[in-house]
Formats: sequence, C-alpha cells, structure tokens
Amino acid sequence: MFYVVLLAMVAGFLALRLYSVLGKRSGHEQPLPKPPEERVASAVAPRAIEPAAEMREPAARPFDSATEPGLRAIVSAEPGFDVTRFLEGAKSAYRMILEAFWRGDEAALRELVSDDVHAAFAEAIETRTAQGQVLDNRLIAIERATIVSAGVANGEARVAVRFDADIAAVTRDADGNVVAGSTSDAVQTHDVWTFVRTVRASDPNWILADTDEA
Repeated sequence: MFYVVLLAMVAGFLALRLYSVLGKRSGHEQPLPKPPEERVASAVAPRAIEPAAEMREPAARPFDSATEPGLRAIVSAEPGFDVTRFLEGAKSAYRMILEAFWRGDEAALRELVSDDVHAAFAEAIETRTAQGQVLDNRLIAIERATIVSAGVANGEARVAVRFDADIAAVTRDADGNVVAGSTSDAVQTHDVWTFVRTVRASDPNWILADTDEA
C-alpha cells in the first residue's frame, strides 16, 4: 500500500518511454516558516494523520516562497498536514513508484498512482516488454525535494514536488546485454510530481496524479 509518509510513507531512458512518463532527465533540503505557535501535523504514508504538532523553523526551506499561501490553505483544510513529514513521504513514494515501474510491477503501481498515470506507466512497460528489454536502474540519491506548488480546490489537496535525483539507468536486452545507459555513471534527473488527496478523507493516502519535467 502507498502512504506518502503522512508522512510516516523517473540521458533519456532509451526505448523506455520513461521520458514521456516521468519528466526530463538532466542531475538538499529546506521546512515551512511560520509563527512558532502555529500548529500543523502529519499527512503522508504509511501512517494515518497524526495529532497536530508545532511547526519549528528549520534552517532550510523545502518549498518555494510562492507556495506558502497554498500550503497554509491545506493546513486549514487538513489540520493533520505537516510539510516536513509530507516531503519525507513524497521521497519514499518517489522511490517506490520508480522501482515498481522499473521492474514492471503494475499491481504495485495501481496502489500508488491515479488511473491516468497508471495507464501511461502500463503502456511504457508493455512497449519495453514487447521489445524484449529489461531495466536495470537504481535510484542512487534524491539530492533535493522541493514543493513548487500547493493548494486546495473542490475538496482536493494538491501538492507538486520537484525531485532532483541521481539515477543509474541501464537497459538490457533479453540476453542481459547493455543496450542503453551505463553501469557506472549516474544520470541527473529533474521531475515534478503532483500528489493529491481528498481533504479530511478517512483514507490518509496521497496518490501520484501527474508527472512532468522540471
């Protein structure tokens, strides 16, 4: 099950179609400044919303300044939302979704993404399978995860996160020969993933609803 850690929860990969699904490939963290008395709590997964916790001013800000009104709107609509924990969950989701896609695990993806995103992943998986290709990719490190937009509309909270990561991307043929990528060099990736959740829903899960290049 997917829980964008409520916080307790993709250069071009040749012939993979990962570009079109996860965003542009190319290759430190910053929490929400607010009055010490302002309270906020958790909202990602694998855990349910936690009691409100005081927001502490951290050394780095993990969000663009322009997103603060949207984040506050989410906090007002969903008292259990906590920025720092959400980002930890989003990073876990990023890894889980990529790894499920790389190994062609559509069932796992079904639990983590929206129908539209699942259809895009499934098409890419089907294409590479038909070509007899296998991905031997590894997420080396997530260098930075930054919230670039946030808000609430029609009872749905949406948070877009930019991921700057290093990925070792290798494509092998049916015989195990490398046909694309490198086994020794990591590729810098820059993606923007949008996670959504119905506010105050009993289901604490956030799902991936959109992917784009940064």
